Amino acid sequence: MGTMCGRFAVTTDPALLAQKIQAIDESASSSGDKDVTGANYNVAPTTTISSVVKRHSEPEDESTRRVRSMRWGLIPPWVKTAEGGGPDTKGPLLINARAEKVTTSPAFRNSAKNKRCLIPMDGWYEWKPNPGGDGKKTAKTPFYMYGADGELLFMAGLWTTWRPQGAPKDAPPLLSCTIITTDAAGPLADIHDRMPLTISAPDWDRWMDPDAPIDEGLLRGHGDLDRIAVREVSRLVNSVRNNGPELIEPAEPEEMGLF
Repeated sequence: MGTMCGRFAVTTDPALLAQKIQAIDESASSSGDKDVTGANYNVAPTTTISSVVKRHSEPEDESTRRVRSMRWGLIPPWVKTAEGGGPDTKGPLLINARAEKVTTSPAFRNSAKNKRCLIPMDGWYEWKPNPGGDGKKTAKTPFYMYGADGELLFMAGLWTTWRPQGAPKDAPPLLSCTIITTDAAGPLADIHDRMPLTISAPDWDRWMDPDAPIDEGLLRGHGDLDRIAVREVSRLVNSVRNNGPELIEPAEPEEMGLF
């Protein structure tokens, strides 16, 4: 059924996000020159997005929450350096990691040990094949899944650092991340077989704890499933060029195939 969670919306800028969840805002220093402020209703793979991590400033201190800018699509440390000095991204875009495989997959298992993050979003999009079609000929219908209470959803993710070959040790690394997906549950299962793995607020710190092993219970859970609402939206989202609040508006009746 194709990749799960390939497009989402986030309208809270990093500084505000950091304030909201009592985190240190490191987004500017970690993004290089990429600006991630402002609303993005059509976040696509390779975009620079905000991610929440827990890290130590000093080896012995308490780890604290930080908001960092990362490229969406994990680039494992062993990826070769391309001619321009960036990573060679010829391989598959690692935008999603299956919850069932994060601890065993070579691409993800090191991150799963102590580089677990949260990816905040207002909601995400999924396309449902229309009945009667073989999937190819009939256009799929886009749906938007979002926090019914108007609050952000926080998805489980993994992150890592990448440095070009021969880069000085103190050169800032490229940070990149992936969103963990799990079996869809409840009404979401009617739209797609996979969904992002939600982590509810009481479990954030346990999920991100850099000093503890991964919590297998959270990997098997659906932390915020009861907060998620679904609505059909217009096909404007199909094009990455479209971006604005109209993308998450309910679809007009004529678009819903009633006439």
